Amino acid sequence: MIQTSRRGQTQPSGQRLVSRLSRPLVWCLPLMLLVGCGYALVGKGGNNIPEHVQRVYIAPLVNDTARAEVDQLLTRAITEEFVTRKRFEIVSSPEQADGVLDGAVLLFSTTPVLFDDEGRGTEYQLTINVRMKFHDRVEDRTLWSNDRYVYKETYESDSSDSNFVDLANVAIEEAAARFARTVVIDLLEGF
Repeated sequence: MIQTSRRGQTQPSGQRLVSRLSRPLVWCLPLMLLVGCGYALVGKGGNNIPEHVQRVYIAPLVNDTARAEVDQLLTRAITEEFVTRKRFEIVSSPEQADGVLDGAVLLFSTTPVLFDDEGRGTEYQLTINVRMKFHDRVEDRTLWSNDRYVYKETYESDSSDSNFVDLANVAIEEAAARFARTVVIDLLEGF
């Protein structure tokens, strides 16, 4: 029996069935080869923190920059990210904790990257550089640290004369949540 394909070509029904069945195999073959060749993700699949670490104290970040409140925004965002993951109980003092996350904001900058015809910035790059450390208080050892954690993000700003709106604060708050997500993933996954 001969059937017409979607493209208007004719092919025997048996050949069409084989073609339809072989398509998924073409996609699966490279994946099977990668798995068989020993390729694997660098992360440890969420097992970077020992099971005995159940209560975590998140110390307020130290602000070594001239930008006010950036440390508070990042600390709050990291705490909220930990709470949403529901793996740890967040405690209010290091004495109550099995693990302590602390750090410092080393650099905060906004740099214009795009300009309008009059030379005013219309798009800015936000750069945050932080030092972070997670310490296991039970075994008295550092489980994870990053001395130069760099996060960059761009945001737009409306610089027209009639209604200038500085979106830096909004961008910082939004970036803080994404920054916190990457920090917590790096910590938990061991990347």
